[in-house]
Amino acid sequence: MAESFSDYLVIAVSSRALFDLELENGIFENEGLQAYRRYQLEHQDVLLQPGVAFGLVRKILALNLRSELSRAVEVVIVSRNNAECALRISNSLDHYQLPITRSAWTSGTPLSRYLDAFGVDLFLSADPADVQAAINSGIAAARILPDVLQQVPSDSPEIRIAFDGDAVLFSDESERVYQEQGLDAFLEHEKSNARRPLPDGPFARLFRNLAQIQAEFPAESQPIRTAMVTARSSPAHERVIRTFAAWGVRIDEAFFLGGMSKQAIIGAFQPDLYFDDQDVHCAASSGVAPTGQVPWRQ
Repeated sequence: MAESFSDYLVIAVSSRALFDLELENGIFENEGLQAYRRYQLEHQDVLLQPGVAFGLVRKILALNLRSELSRAVEVVIVSRNNAECALRISNSLDHYQLPITRSAWTSGTPLSRYLDAFGVDLFLSADPADVQAAINSGIAAARILPDVLQQVPSDSPEIRIAFDGDAVLFSDESERVYQEQGLDAFLEHEKSNARRPLPDGPFARLFRNLAQIQAEFPAESQPIRTAMVTARSSPAHERVIRTFAAWGVRIDEAFFLGGMSKQAIIGAFQPDLYFDDQDVHCAASSGVAPTGQVPWRQ
């Protein structure tokens, strides 16, 4: 009988998000596809270094070793490479002992068309077009930003994930009011709608799935810690708090920064991945933590 992933938390990660393939991507962009393939085949026995999403993926997979977990986690590698380039990836997976057995190699075909077939809950990629297509189809997705500092993945087994609020956990409804009408209109909008839960954003379902996993573990051995880092402040924080209550979930740590830089808070929280939609916040956070940029739905 074919295995179903309906009860799994499924993460699809591109090879370039999981491993450091920036050199190889430069060869592709500057010298073309044939030079890229030739380089990969000539270096198939050369191990790849961990990429930006490596730490999160390794920790997520380790959840399957916990006896308390009833809902398994599945990670799928998806790549626009062809299958002959898979050997180097497979060798690196074996070296790092990452139990990833499923993959898709599309030889240039956009990856987004196959995400529903795998039942993907989260898609991480360095390709902005694939990420945008996934967001447009209703799948939580983020463009992994380059690790400019070559940060070493944390050895702590705790999974730490941080989210922006508007346009990530929540819809961009309120963010659009701010962008189009200014701060005063935004505050008035949130005050008048304080008791109406915010509509779901692209990462709402993923966040609730993580909360369900958290609920399976006792507090003293909780493997996941979440944080929300938002530019909101009082009085716009009330609607956020009421929204979490309406969802029946908790956020472990919440920071309402009132427009101040998020970089110091992100650096102090030390997430395995931080998700934000704004260029300025992503540029700052990528200097202190692995960062994924979430595009607006088009």
